[in-house]
Amino acid sequence: MADTRIIGIIAGNGVYPETFARAARAKCPDVRLVAAAFEGETSASFLDLTDASAWFRVGQLGKLIKFFKSQKATEAIMVGQIAPKNLFDLRPDLRTLMLLARLKERNAESLFGGIGEELAKDGIHLLPATTFLEDLLPAAGHVCGPAMKKRQIEDAAFGFRIAKETSRLDIGQTVVVRHGTVLAVEAFEGTNACIRRGGELGRGKDVMLVKVSKPDQDFRFDVPVVGPQTIETCLGAGVKAIAVEAGKTLLLERETVFRLCHEHGISIQAIEE
Repeated sequence: MADTRIIGIIAGNGVYPETFARAARAKCPDVRLVAAAFEGETSASFLDLTDASAWFRVGQLGKLIKFFKSQKATEAIMVGQIAPKNLFDLRPDLRTLMLLARLKERNAESLFGGIGEELAKDGIHLLPATTFLEDLLPAAGHVCGPAMKKRQIEDAAFGFRIAKETSRLDIGQTVVVRHGTVLAVEAFEGTNACIRRGGELGRGKDVMLVKVSKPDQDFRFDVPVVGPQTIETCLGAGVKAIAVEAGKTLLLERETVFRLCHEHGISIQAIEE
């Protein structure tokens, strides 16, 4: 047990936690995975892939760290999102209150960075959220679906510049554009709501989703993700093209994403800054 790598998983919603657990098992067979699950967020079926788990409310940082220490975890990873409504329903314990009190800004970067610092105080190193998932970061170029046309490539470059600015300002990392016009910018409502709003304004014609990482992104948390739900939301909104940042966007459930894009004619292109 002394030589076993023990990783604490801070597990949000979606397929991300399960994807990480399966990749960790495949690439590090002796790894021991212990999960902190959150009420109303984490899928109970994901816990079958772990060696130990416990349920928490959002905001119980002290209890979470105590659990990881009891399991002798020396590393931790954040995978999966927490719904904004649950962040507003935060009932912080003493350790979380002390963390919040010293934060000058309460955005995702400062909050999660603070959590990383608290984990480090107890000897737990916060890993990049792409650990074991490097093969799911698409390289620059055509990814799947129909190849983009020249007009779409130009829109992708335009949207990339805009999204880099909005993410730098901590507004959001996703924009929806059409022919050099910004239709929607992601904010607190999340990516899917942004896609639906942009698709409605663009009336489903030549509408493109662009998703990037923040400048100087801390990849221990908040990694841009595209998965089947993204594709299905785009399909419902009439968005037929997606541009992501090469090497910095996770493509979850790749086979399903490829199938959906092929069946419905949705293009995905990875572009570099």
